[in-house]
Amino acid sequence: MSRSPRTSPSETVSTRALAFFHDRFDLSDRALATALDTALERDVDYADLYFEYTTTDSVSLEEGIVKSGDRHLEQGVGVRAIRGERQGYAHSDDLSIESARLAAGTARAIADSPREHAPVSIASHAPPHDLYPVTTAPTDVPVAAKVSWLNEIETYARARSPKIKQVMASIVTQHKHMLVAASDGTRTADVLPLVRVNVQVIASDGTRREIGYQGGGGRFELDVMREPARWQGLVDEAVRIALLNLEAKPCPAGTMDVVLGPGWPGILLHEAIGHGLEGDFNRKKTSAFSDRLGQRVASPGVTVVDDGTLPGRRGSLNVDDEGTPTRRNVLIENGVLVAYMQDRLNAKLMGMAPTGNGRRESYAHLPLPRMTNTFMLAGEDDPEDILRSVEDGLYAVSFGGGQVDITSGKFVFSASEAYRIENGRIGAPVKGATLIGNGPDVLTRVSRIGHDLALDEGVGTCGKDGQGVPVGVGLPTIRVDALTVGGTEG
Repeated sequence: MSRSPRTSPSETVSTRALAFFHDRFDLSDRALATALDTALERDVDYADLYFEYTTTDSVSLEEGIVKSGDRHLEQGVGVRAIRGERQGYAHSDDLSIESARLAAGTARAIADSPREHAPVSIASHAPPHDLYPVTTAPTDVPVAAKVSWLNEIETYARARSPKIKQVMASIVTQHKHMLVAASDGTRTADVLPLVRVNVQVIASDGTRREIGYQGGGGRFELDVMREPARWQGLVDEAVRIALLNLEAKPCPAGTMDVVLGPGWPGILLHEAIGHGLEGDFNRKKTSAFSDRLGQRVASPGVTVVDDGTLPGRRGSLNVDDEGTPTRRNVLIENGVLVAYMQDRLNAKLMGMAPTGNGRRESYAHLPLPRMTNTFMLAGEDDPEDILRSVEDGLYAVSFGGGQVDITSGKFVFSASEAYRIENGRIGAPVKGATLIGNGPDVLTRVSRIGHDLALDEGVGTCGKDGQGVPVGVGLPTIRVDALTVGGTEG
């Protein structure tokens, strides 16, 4: 099996990616400029080319055997032409410059009249950071090694408790090359690794069966997850949750003070607030946060950040899918709305600057303003003090599915791990708890913020307009006053 070349100290990730497309597909600067000239033959404000070559593989175990393995190659080019608010887009799964020129001819059809334009001049722009250097692509690890690892995971999980009746696990790896060339002369490229390990167990006490799940990953080599402390920690957590759920009682319903634990509960922040801060929803005035820049939208002390520059994180990118370098964007500062997340199109139409949040699922999709790693900054409160401040409430540690209405901000989220809080102490585990509320309203009900900010383990995938992209979330322990809790208690 072929191996990815090792990097030299003087070689940048952009240089490697550019060399990959040039050597394998003859995508020279001159060829890229020719395709862009085709897209600009009509009255077009801006055009760009997005080339992708992605290898993804997965191996999964169930019922004691490795039942499936898959290796998928996705390659192609997408061409976009923009005039005003209109976007023309065409794509091909052929990574040749001729296919790019044909797609460019289709994309430019959004314009009505021909115009004269200066020939495009391509200039390379290297990303300002290299957030995920690897020496061996995760997809280059032999399948036999992954199969052996899955068997280790199953053996270890079953040994944790005789109540564990079934183990399901999977290893998913990806290695992606991307290249963006635009009519403003921009040319940049990236090489993106991605790893995810999933563990799910089913526990039974003879009368009840419960599921426990945990996963982890990020943009690094597979060996990072292969460390025993890392993968065994995932298994231990999945087993703990399954056994805990065997003891859980039905959750009561009502209005309660709710404490959200650190880390993965940040998914509520992502869904209920983060989407409402994306540029397209605010330009169209369909977000609950539209026209509220400079206004207080949250309690004092609440600062929300989207940061695509965190090394090795699942949601991080050297550059976004439009070639804009990622950065740390403060969205809400001390309770005041100060910025939206922007791609190129919506930033231009709103008179703002792109923020490095233009993302797409693949070459077959238009870029949209999307989150990267979104989290609330830590406060000064001791998490134990926050719990002690609640007489009767709910402590939500982890979440499963949820639904959000971007226009109104209303949400419903189900807690996969939660406990009653009684007299300031963590009580019995409960199941069937759902949190119901309104995103902007919830931000104003945050009364305590812990100093224990944590990011998730690296499993988040965000869906928008039918596109899924990897993201990260995070949260410190926070107290939210008087939140509606749905339950299953009779």
